[in-house]
Amino acid sequence: MKGKNRIANLFLTAIVLCSFLVKGLSQNNMLQNIYGRTHLSLNGRWNYIIDPYEMGYYDYRHTPFDQSATGKGGFYDDRQQKDKGELIEYDFTLSPNMKVPGDWNSQSDKLEFYEGTIWLRQKFKADPKANKKYFLYFGAVNYEAHVYLNGKKLGIHKGGFTPFQFDVTGKLTKGENFVVVKADNTRHQDEIPTVNTDWWNYGGITRDVLLAEVPTTYIADYKIQLAKGNLNRIEGFVQLAGVETSQTVTISIPEAGIRQSVVTDAKGRAVVTIPVKKLNYWTPESPKLYTVEIAGAVDKITDRIGFRTIETKGQDILLNGKSVFLRGISLHDENPLIPGRLRGQGDMRMMLQWAKELNCNYVRLAHYPHSEEMVRLADEMGLMVWAEVPVYWTISWENPATFANAQQQLSDLIIRDKNRSSVIIWSVGNETPLSDPRNLFMGKLVSTARSLDDTRLVAAALEIHRNGSNVVVEDPLGDKLDLVSFNEYAGWYWSNTKDMLNYKFDIKYNKPVVITEFGADALGGYHADDETRWSEEYQELLYKNQFTMLTAISGLRGMTPWILTDFRSPRRQHPYFQDYWNRKGLISETGKKKKAFHILKAFYDDMQNKYK
Repeated sequence: MKGKNRIANLFLTAIVLCSFLVKGLSQNNMLQNIYGRTHLSLNGRWNYIIDPYEMGYYDYRHTPFDQSATGKGGFYDDRQQKDKGELIEYDFTLSPNMKVPGDWNSQSDKLEFYEGTIWLRQKFKADPKANKKYFLYFGAVNYEAHVYLNGKKLGIHKGGFTPFQFDVTGKLTKGENFVVVKADNTRHQDEIPTVNTDWWNYGGITRDVLLAEVPTTYIADYKIQLAKGNLNRIEGFVQLAGVETSQTVTISIPEAGIRQSVVTDAKGRAVVTIPVKKLNYWTPESPKLYTVEIAGAVDKITDRIGFRTIETKGQDILLNGKSVFLRGISLHDENPLIPGRLRGQGDMRMMLQWAKELNCNYVRLAHYPHSEEMVRLADEMGLMVWAEVPVYWTISWENPATFANAQQQLSDLIIRDKNRSSVIIWSVGNETPLSDPRNLFMGKLVSTARSLDDTRLVAAALEIHRNGSNVVVEDPLGDKLDLVSFNEYAGWYWSNTKDMLNYKFDIKYNKPVVITEFGADALGGYHADDETRWSEEYQELLYKNQFTMLTAISGLRGMTPWILTDFRSPRRQHPYFQDYWNRKGLISETGKKKKAFHILKAFYDDMQNKYK
């Protein structure tokens, strides 16, 4: 009991820490729908300096320059030599440049494996207005970002896949300004994710950088979605921020004949409840999106939102009240054809179109939040989404700061994507080993997800254990979740394609089963008999036998095999078959579909007919 009390106290500490991290570092009240705001893009070519010893941040006594009496001395000053006798040991203008958004690993051969600090600088012109507010927005920086504007520190953000922003009202100069980012992708045991992962640690400013302009009183946030389990009522809220937060706000959905006004309270908040007579509900077959307009006294924002319900009943998953089978695939935020993170809508649409060619109605965006643009494309293209945070493998379960970090990343994900109809599942983690501290940590994340959004399912890739050919799914976290989801590698890491058919699943929960991973590595174009590892034929047979094995599970309601495309990973070191690639993709790094691709599509065609 004392041990459990100690763990509980750690989490109380974490709540306080989380509050401090939000207030002391980057801003928590993220602008909803950043792309719907007036903004200046700071994307483009940024000059950069590689700084493995962090001499641009610390003096020779290892004291941070930005904590000195003057706050000056670091690379963030962007000093220029004024006369020939002045000593300056860096120069952004003479330094190379890289594309932002973009990871650094794929833009320079010498940075392919680099983990550490790189400084990036961009100059831009601004004309700030007295009756406007300004926010400097980053879609993502991996992993720790120190951000400076015109030599002054704005703050710090940790977490490589979630957006953050800083209020820069009153900090912009008319004319030329400069922003400097100290980006550090060093892995640490106590961070989220931890040191041990199975994907490339792409560093840098990997998503958009925008300077947003809003009125002095603005629509900061909103949620406009169908009520939980109710196809006839829209619920949500509108949140204003600024100087005059108590005012009338009107929500309009012209195509649906909806127009309703609410009055915000002194804190700028109003609850929204709208009865619905008729809507065309969002489905993968008909991904209807409505134009939703929200207008206050001086601010107006428009969004494209779909309306649908998602719930479970016994072993069924119900989309708009109808049983559905999740015909899915997992994918990373990485282009197999061109090294690096997905660079824009073209890359993203390519990945989702491949999923559609598999006859998928669902994707697992693993193992971390993908970009807002990706999720909006899923809305448009009719693909349901499993959205995940990188609580992955061996996390520091008893560290309050680690929990605060995980909770913040989960909160940021939910806040960003709560209006996206495609997102049906919030996942709190993947393959985390059982222990009392882990169970408490993960349970608290489940509670966080439900407190922020009770209209979606909450899940995780649970732990399993094997007893001979019996696979037991009994994880204490399973009681708190809506789905039974787990990874299994029968035929690859367990046994072989022949003996895998002996496995039976002992599932302790009467809930829908969604298999989050299975698969086998196959080098694209390598052909042999179906007993030869690494061949397309081995992968093909494994998929066939997986379907024989898995369809014996009575509650099977979906799957996301691992994975859509081959992806890069330093863990994968076979010099011929892998060469730093995880080869479990159904599409090779050349874009060629492997034989198993067609096996999965045929299975999904059958499942689609079964669930018509």
